[in-house]
Amino acid sequence: MKKLFLLLAVFLTACGPSVNPYQPPVLPALLPMATSTAYIDAASYPTAQVELAAPNQVASGIEVRMERASVEGKNVNADVCFTLPDTSDWGVSSASLNYGGILVQEYGTTLVSLQEPAAGVAGLRCDTLTFIVPPDADLTNTTIVIDAIAATPREGEYCSAYMPKIQQAMLARGIGITLDCVDVNGVLTMQLMSIPSDMTQAQAEEIVYSAEFYSVKGPWSFSFNLAQ
Repeated sequence: MKKLFLLLAVFLTACGPSVNPYQPPVLPALLPMATSTAYIDAASYPTAQVELAAPNQVASGIEVRMERASVEGKNVNADVCFTLPDTSDWGVSSASLNYGGILVQEYGTTLVSLQEPAAGVAGLRCDTLTFIVPPDADLTNTTIVIDAIAATPREGEYCSAYMPKIQQAMLARGIGITLDCVDVNGVLTMQLMSIPSDMTQAQAEEIVYSAEFYSVKGPWSFSFNLAQ
């Protein structure tokens, strides 16, 4: 009888469910998430260049030349050269782009070349003006107007180049401002020696250092067609 019970226990153990230690599920490896980049068809952006038929203009004794204009995507570029009134650091101080009745007055400049005045020969500066417009801008009738060029006086130039001109203007206008150059630490410095009694120092300095004495006004206007 004992042998029967023993055989029955062995049989039940063999037929019972087997219990294995817990094995965590194996997850598939995560692949890097794909990122999408907007496709830009460079060919859809406008690209054109035009040579100007009448590139040279003179105003206030300054000759300005615009040889070519081009559009590259959102950028309208104009290559501009102008004669320098003197050895100061001159540049385009006011310019605008007009297309289809839209006026753009913000622009950037990139120096292309600079030829300093020498031996009676006028200097020449060339810049590229860059205006930003929408890619679909209608540039059929486009005009760039340079309103003024201006100088940033270098050290010592107030006395050598500007004081005589400013003093002459004060006398011609009957403004009782007297200027002189004073040695300050070894450097000649323009100073206001006397001003009218009804004028403050700040008002006198505003007149003397007005942009009119350091700029030359145009306008110089150039029209072209950059339509594709």
